[in-house]
Amino acid sequence: MQTPPVDSPPTPPRPRTALGLTWTLAVCSALLLTLVAVEWGPLIRLDDDIATTTHRWAVDEPDVTQVMRVLTDWVWDTWTMRLLCAVVVLWLWFRRGDRWTAVWLGATCLLGSLLQQVLKAAVDRPRPVWPDPVDSAHYAAFPSGHAMTATFVCGLLAWLVHYYGASPALRRAAWAVAAISVAGVGVTRVWLGVHWATDVAGGWLLGFLVTALAVLVHRRRHP
Repeated sequence: MQTPPVDSPPTPPRPRTALGLTWTLAVCSALLLTLVAVEWGPLIRLDDDIATTTHRWAVDEPDVTQVMRVLTDWVWDTWTMRLLCAVVVLWLWFRRGDRWTAVWLGATCLLGSLLQQVLKAAVDRPRPVWPDPVDSAHYAAFPSGHAMTATFVCGLLAWLVHYYGASPALRRAAWAVAAISVAGVGVTRVWLGVHWATDVAGGWLLGFLVTALAVLVHRRRHP
């Protein structure tokens, strides 16, 4: 008698792969931070070339620049991201009843923001200075707070959509929105001349690192 086929269970995530990715992100983040801190010549020249070109575009295209300012100041602002994170924390606590995940998400966003401020103070990199600026920003440049915050907030929220078993269409939509937000906020910061390209790259790497570490913790403590 033939045994009826049984659907294979979903393949569990590979801890070694996730851990290897986390180490790779950590090494790349540390390397970029070091090169920026010691002001490595080729990297500084690349930053200068990119900044000069994008600033010229920003001055020549005021309509595009205005759109970039709206996106960076309202849609992808760091406080917008933090508010979004707070709303999800409350939803997890009161509506989902998953208080461990709510605390985990809130703590990760808090620690990620704290890490960003510590690194800014430690590196103390000056921002680009222009005779005809199209926007302004305060505090040190590296890493980009907008890029880093958007990366770990969007990354964690998209991962939660997957974790709670949303439909494939919703999961794809969540990852698409996250990818557009992370890439888009980086473009706005360089276009507006308030960050060097490596500030944004550093923000992305550190944001992905925070996300990877947080997911590893969640998998170990709350599978």
